[in-house]
Amino acid sequence: MAKSKNLLLVFTRNPILGQCKTRLAATVGNQVALDIYNFLLDHTFEITKELNVHKQIHYSKEIWEDDIWDSRIFDKQLQSGSDLGERMANAFRKGFEQGFENIIIIGSDIFDLTMADLEEAFKALEQNEYVIGPAQDGGYYLLGMNKFNIAVFKNKDWGTETVYQSTMKDLKNNKVSLLERRNDIDIYEDVKHIKAFQPFLKNI
Repeated sequence: MAKSKNLLLVFTRNPILGQCKTRLAATVGNQVALDIYNFLLDHTFEITKELNVHKQIHYSKEIWEDDIWDSRIFDKQLQSGSDLGERMANAFRKGFEQGFENIIIIGSDIFDLTMADLEEAFKALEQNEYVIGPAQDGGYYLLGMNKFNIAVFKNKDWGTETVYQSTMKDLKNNKVSLLERRNDIDIYEDVKHIKAFQPFLKNI
């Protein structure tokens, strides 16, 4: 384990047929949506496995021991809470209680996210209280902080285009570093023009 005061939280859904990427599945079908999600999980693993920070993988339903998330690299956790905000808040709170000083959370469906982006985000927390990566759909794909702030996890319409703006209002009196806008993969339009996804879409 990295002897680090930095913690990366990776939130993921268990890749179960019919239970992940449901908005994408509405167009491409459950099996193709699952195949694309597993492809995105592999990508997330590749960009995080060498990152020199402590890493936790937070499952949506149950902890899987025998999967891509090598337990020698990732500390396996289960998400807890009634909505996304509460689940993220609990993960951040626990991380700070464990003694970590800089904590960043990402999802597992950002194809154009790189290891360099994550390194940049942790570096930003050396000079700022928060770092945020806005998503093209109005949410965010990355959030980091060096002190716990419950406000950013409350009173949000999760999954809507208002989340990023609402979060920035919460942080208007703080030092915030903004990363480049990125596209998270939710619907068919998010993948149809990207070359890497064409093998999955050839029969669509």
